[in-house]
Amino acid sequence: MKFSHQIQFNAVPDWAEYYVPYSNLKKLVYSIERDRVTSHHALRTTEEATEQSSLLQPDDQHTDMDNDRFIAALDRALDRIVNFYSKKETELYDAMDTLMADMQQHHASIAIAGSAPASNTSPIGQQQQNSNHRRSRSSSDFPRRDEDKTELKRHTVDVFVLLSELKSFVSLNATAFAKILKKYDKITGNELKRYYTNNYVSKAYPFRTTTKQKLNARIQRTERAYANMTGGDLDAAVDELKSHLRERIVWERNTVWRDMIGQERKVQGLGVSGADAHSRTIQLRFLGLKEIERQTVWQIVSLVASLVVFGILLFHVEIFPSIEQNRCFAILVFASMLWATEVMPLFATAMLIPFLTVTLRVMRSPDLVRLSAPEATRQVFSAMFSPVIMLLLGGFAIAASLSKFGIAKAMATFVLSKAGTRPSRVLLVNMLVATVASMWISNVAAPVLCFSLIQPILRTLPVDSTFGSCLILGIALASNLGGIASPISSPQNIIAIQNMSPPPSWAQWFIVAVPLCVIGNFIIWLWLLYNYHPEKHTPQIHTIRASHDPVTPTQVFVMLVTLVTIALWCLAHSFEEILGDMGVIAIIPLVAFFGTGLLTKDDFNHFLWTVIMLAMGGIVLGKAVESSGLLHTIASHIQAMVKGFSTFEVLLVFSLLVLCIATFISHTVAALIILPIVAEVGSEMPDPRPRLLVMGTAFVCSVAMGLPVSGFPNMNAISQENELGKPYLKTKDFLRNGVPASLFCMVCVATIGYGLMTVIGF
Repeated sequence: MKFSHQIQFNAVPDWAEYYVPYSNLKKLVYSIERDRVTSHHALRTTEEATEQSSLLQPDDQHTDMDNDRFIAALDRALDRIVNFYSKKETELYDAMDTLMADMQQHHASIAIAGSAPASNTSPIGQQQQNSNHRRSRSSSDFPRRDEDKTELKRHTVDVFVLLSELKSFVSLNATAFAKILKKYDKITGNELKRYYTNNYVSKAYPFRTTTKQKLNARIQRTERAYANMTGGDLDAAVDELKSHLRERIVWERNTVWRDMIGQERKVQGLGVSGADAHSRTIQLRFLGLKEIERQTVWQIVSLVASLVVFGILLFHVEIFPSIEQNRCFAILVFASMLWATEVMPLFATAMLIPFLTVTLRVMRSPDLVRLSAPEATRQVFSAMFSPVIMLLLGGFAIAASLSKFGIAKAMATFVLSKAGTRPSRVLLVNMLVATVASMWISNVAAPVLCFSLIQPILRTLPVDSTFGSCLILGIALASNLGGIASPISSPQNIIAIQNMSPPPSWAQWFIVAVPLCVIGNFIIWLWLLYNYHPEKHTPQIHTIRASHDPVTPTQVFVMLVTLVTIALWCLAHSFEEILGDMGVIAIIPLVAFFGTGLLTKDDFNHFLWTVIMLAMGGIVLGKAVESSGLLHTIASHIQAMVKGFSTFEVLLVFSLLVLCIATFISHTVAALIILPIVAEVGSEMPDPRPRLLVMGTAFVCSVAMGLPVSGFPNMNAISQENELGKPYLKTKDFLRNGVPASLFCMVCVATIGYGLMTVIGF
């Protein structure tokens, strides 16, 4: 967790404005760094600098100015903390003194009540008076004293909690000062931390040793007082007080956590404008509801429409010659509508498919006999856990290990450190790094890693620079393109392999995919340079530093297992008699990493199980469409439509179709729907080349990147904001760059990709 979130998470909500403004100070540090880089660039334009000159080498005057600027901000924060602490300390100590006085009075009243009242009456009268006194005390004084005791205990707990929170307030602010000073020294190359801590922070009243000792003494006194109220056991009293403190902290943290989650959801709400919350609701007074979310209305309407279409196709329409084909077509349309509208999570829709496949009995045996529900169940579940799913799990294990032990980040920073300071070159290198990262840790995790690596560049850019937008968009588009780089880089590749018989080897995949990725990156790079002209306002940028951490034996082991696994995947066909399938090879990284404890059960639980469920549902849908005969019927009709077309023309037609579909819906969903049909059409052609058509169409699924919702890299890119909360990208950036990039890459797949697949015999 970032410390800016940590301080927010641990702060007392009512005191939030009196903590060190860590986020604002961090922005100031980045602003100082950016100003220094900008002034250095201005100096370089007027003066020739030597090759040995450092990018950040300010003179003494600028250093003093920067220090004064930062110290002034620290002083303001420190003054606010001191004033608040002094005020709160006085308030709490007064409350504690009042509480102690009330406790003494309470104990004194009990002691007085325990003795008999003095009187000059006769023994009989005295006895009667004592009896009346005891009766009066039992009926009135005891309940009142019990109430007083309960109230005093409650006040003691409140004082203890507030004193403990005041102690935490001091500790958290001391840590905040230390961390922000360390960050300032690291970024600017100064040594301000020791000077400011020793001369200002340590001497400020809340951080003095005597002040802390006095506060600790007050807390201990409160604990002893509470023990006297609860039977005298100090340890038990302390445990009880700490339990009250934990309950208070949990409540406060839940409140803050909900606020943080709300902010994160606002950032992730890509398609919703926050300017007018009322515009997202619809008035439904005639239904007894004041208002309802627009998204909820859309989901309800979509669900009702999907169910209506499903019912009509199931009971009232007979398009195909057999009941199995008609019912399977109803399932296909129903699932496609649910996936396209995202009425429910994609994987939940995928899990609905096996249920409908079995209950509607759409499966047939090889001799075209309709299977019973038990027989269909066995076929469905045997298809769900296929070797392709094991390949996906093996890929997840490799990705988790490369990320967990810093291998992916170390390799990426090493390459980026060699990129130099020219924006055009840095853009190209970052794009290639994003593509290579997508190759091994998926095109979902790769942009997250790359966006974190370029933060030092982004925060030092001049205000009017277009390079930030250009760089973020380049990484997103390159990550999408990297989705074709290897069989495990995206789920649609897994679906493609499932529909290719025999499946391609890794070597065959690389022969086609790697050149397409390289050429596609260069084309997108040139287009971005043409649109953004990044070097016009930013002639040079801040370089990324390589990681100098030593290589550990664990990293060597992870790399060795990864390379052995990839080598076996590339040579899978050569060892088919021994290993059987690439899915069996995928067991090697799973056993090697989990068996040695490098990956834990928590890592296993964090696998993208939703993707696996989605793939399983898609496999069942493909099996049902094939078994029912629907696939053959649809393919025959499409075959008649493209009769006389060459394989190249058929690939071009399917590429245009899938590009339009995958731009608006999930790439994986588009592959699930289209690829089985493509495979069947390819196998029925006069010159059967189904593997070429399936592989080419799967590649086009990945390069559909024309909108912010076209794939996770785009969604992640449009949510990137600068230090002031302003987004780097807008929808028009994707329309101007993503749409042409999609078309360029599609043409590359349909031409260069076609040629490469022909060369390797597809």
